[in-house]
Amino acid sequence: MESVTVIGAGLAGSECAWQLAQRGIPVVLREMKPEKKTPAHVTGYFAELCCSNSLRGAGLENAVGLLKEELRRLDSLILRCADATAVPAGGALAVDREGFARMVTESVLGHPNITMVPGEVAAIPEGNVVIASGPLTSDALVDAIAEKLGLKLQIDDMDFDGALAAPQSGKSDIVMAGVTVNEDRLLTLDFTESYATGVQVVIVPEGSDVTLDNLGEQQIGTQRGTTGYIYCTDDYGEDHVVAYDDAIAAVKALNNGQIDCVVIDSAPAQELVKANPGLTILDTEYVTEDYAIGVAKGNTALLDAVNGALKELVEDGTVQSIIDKYIPADAGSAEAE
Repeated sequence: MESVTVIGAGLAGSECAWQLAQRGIPVVLREMKPEKKTPAHVTGYFAELCCSNSLRGAGLENAVGLLKEELRRLDSLILRCADATAVPAGGALAVDREGFARMVTESVLGHPNITMVPGEVAAIPEGNVVIASGPLTSDALVDAIAEKLGLKLQIDDMDFDGALAAPQSGKSDIVMAGVTVNEDRLLTLDFTESYATGVQVVIVPEGSDVTLDNLGEQQIGTQRGTTGYIYCTDDYGEDHVVAYDDAIAAVKALNNGQIDCVVIDSAPAQELVKANPGLTILDTEYVTEDYAIGVAKGNTALLDAVNGALKELVEDGTVQSIIDKYIPADAGSAEAE
């Protein structure tokens, strides 16, 4: 039987390697750690949760909890290890990060059908290959993609819902604004391979008693149309979530005492907290997610071109240089009125 090479031993790569091996398929697992780490990595373990120890809602009454139960019944390695290393987190499934990653690593390395080959992969190998890795990046990447494709870049600042609709309506060619792939968006957009990892965090007033354990008891502010809004309504219901046009409006409402917390991406959250003394970010992140570039549904030519450019930019080191040169998100003050 032909072997399969799996590149990357994160959550997806470890699960993929395990599922293939369980079916008798020989797997060569390529992972750059521990020889090389990104700035986000701390340990040499597989499936390292760099940003958050939460795997989101655990209850069967919501979609993410139901998906977890389906994965358990399919003998998911990730869910088995998560259940074994779970820590209290209210209605969410959260884990001991190091214990979870160690258990995944030991399980994968102990499987007789998996051969681990350490070291960075500089080129896609021949044969059957699954690429399960995604680099961190920033807005600078879109400039590099345009240059690679020989195109002139024009950036239009829109509200989030408008940006999502723009490719399909012809107002833009792509949407690149920290967009996470989900089922609803796949109805009108096609997406590239993931180009960045984002984190949803919780902003609270200093001294607040809000935690992830009691988040479902709070009034939560989010930005309209974002995955933060989707996650919170899925996990806690619409009665506990208030949508605002932008993050600054949400934080203003928090300062005014109209809501108890704000769920938003980590980068703008950090800038908002800097601009608004008296606010802080909870130590435990709410959820992590992968970002991708969206194009109009059916525009396969553009999709293939952008994916090709992304691949080249990873291989020639451009993406790594963008990672090394961190670009902070724009944010503004949201003083109480």
